[in-house]
Amino acid sequence: MTLVLVLIGGALGAPVRYLVDRWVSARHDSVLPWGTFTVNMAGSFILGVIAAIVVVRGGPGWLLTVAGTGFCGALTTFSTFGYETMRLVEDGAWRQAAGTVIGSVTVGMGAVIAGWAAGSALGSM
Repeated sequence: MTLVLVLIGGALGAPVRYLVDRWVSARHDSVLPWGTFTVNMAGSFILGVIAAIVVVRGGPGWLLTVAGTGFCGALTTFSTFGYETMRLVEDGAWRQAAGTVIGSVTVGMGAVIAGWAAGSALGSM
């Protein structure tokens, strides 16, 4: 059953990742990988919310499996982040590459923390 939940979440997250990445990238004339950054930050926030709902609020464990592992796992992409950062380095865009790494880690952690806070606050209002 766990595998089925991961497959369902992944089947939803992968096309969302592709569509959001293309939509964001088409709107930015930049060497920076804004599409990948967007899906990674959104996934980090969503995972923070879902994890807090399960851990703090006592939500069902299957929610973390389908939405966390499945959906967010397919939505976010470390491999593309790494590839696009290496392309920036190869193109001599060292500052942009460093900014991408630092910004992604910093904003990603902030997104998880904000998501956790939002998920923890759900139902307490």
